[in-house]
Amino acid sequence: MSIDKTSTPAKDNAVANPDAASAAVTAVDPRLLVREQGFAGYLGEFKRKMKAGDLGSLPVVVGLLVIWAIFTGLNSNFLTAGNFSDMSVAMVGTGMIAVGIVFVLLLGEIDLSVGSVSGVAGATFAVLSVTHGMNEWLALLLSILTGTVAGAIHGFFFARIGVPAFAVTLAGLLFWQGFMLQVLGVNGTINIDSEGVVAKLTSYYFSDVAAAYGLAIVVTAGYFLAAFFDNRRREAAGVPSRPLNEIIVRTVLLAILAFAVAIVFNQYKGLPLAVVIFLAFLLLTDFVLRRTAYGRKVFALGGSVEASRRAGINVEMVRISVFAIAGTFAAIGGLFTASKIASANQGAGAGEFLMNVIAAAVIGGTSLFGGRGRTWDALLGVMVIVSIQYGLALEGIASPVQYMITGGVLLATVVIDAVTRKTQKTAGRA
Repeated sequence: MSIDKTSTPAKDNAVANPDAASAAVTAVDPRLLVREQGFAGYLGEFKRKMKAGDLGSLPVVVGLLVIWAIFTGLNSNFLTAGNFSDMSVAMVGTGMIAVGIVFVLLLGEIDLSVGSVSGVAGATFAVLSVTHGMNEWLALLLSILTGTVAGAIHGFFFARIGVPAFAVTLAGLLFWQGFMLQVLGVNGTINIDSEGVVAKLTSYYFSDVAAAYGLAIVVTAGYFLAAFFDNRRREAAGVPSRPLNEIIVRTVLLAILAFAVAIVFNQYKGLPLAVVIFLAFLLLTDFVLRRTAYGRKVFALGGSVEASRRAGINVEMVRISVFAIAGTFAAIGGLFTASKIASANQGAGAGEFLMNVIAAAVIGGTSLFGGRGRTWDALLGVMVIVSIQYGLALEGIASPVQYMITGGVLLATVVIDAVTRKTQKTAGRA
């Protein structure tokens, strides 16, 4: 007589009553209940996430709206088309570098060199294109590669040699700062061509109103198609998916936001080229992190290094590549910064610049503890920082107060992050 050694009471019950087993599986996943209960289901899902500490971007969005409401009440010029457009362009340089910082923070590490690396990129471009007369496109490419190489060097010492990322990038901060000063020479400032490629990164606007509206249409349609086909794929795989009416509601809300921004841009100079490039990089990096095997490796490594190693992930190469990505985006951000002031100078990447970059990523929602975050966090975070800076500037408030307020916002964000992680551990979701 043979004995089924794998038989268990739960298994026997599932075999005897498959309908009950199916219902039990459905009840385990609260997301499935949302589709059946309508508005009550969404409300219950929201309460469940709040109790579990899964706040997402909600605190940042609410905080940004509060900031805008306060400064608009203090000064009616705050959200005018001109000021809004200027803020949008000003945030791109810092935001680009913050995108690279998001990758590093997902590993649970930090990169203190990005400010200096951004300065090196701007200086390299200015020297090659202005002093030596090199083709601007080639100089642009070489300056970006400079950042990539610098980041890869930091990653090598961290991943292969075992030097802590904090120490490596702190040394990099000092080294690349000195290297930038050496490259710029005794004058310390090199003006770039105001009609050149880099200068137009922040000075060029698509004046035709169709450009801004067209981008709004593309973004809205792209989101709907991506969400729709993702749902089809999830349904085919038998996993929970959003109902069609929810996708439609989300698309309508996005369309309202996108067209509102387009209207504001068209009331001033038109759609800024800098904003288009920034959004393109955000979409690309978000796809890499959420839709590729490499992105999953980055998240896995931020969750547990040892578990990732046992899963067959090449930990060293992922770490080196992440720091190379951070260096690349630091260089791109440095070029946008140089474009904004139409020059490369000794003050590039210095002062509060580094802290603003790191703060942007953290305030946006990326965890300092690793394993949680999105590149869109860089957008939200830099919007908060730039809004505070422009709002206080309109009120004529001195820089020291700006530093204190930004520091307070950063501290509040880190506290929320720590409390969220503690709540998630208590709920068994960490």
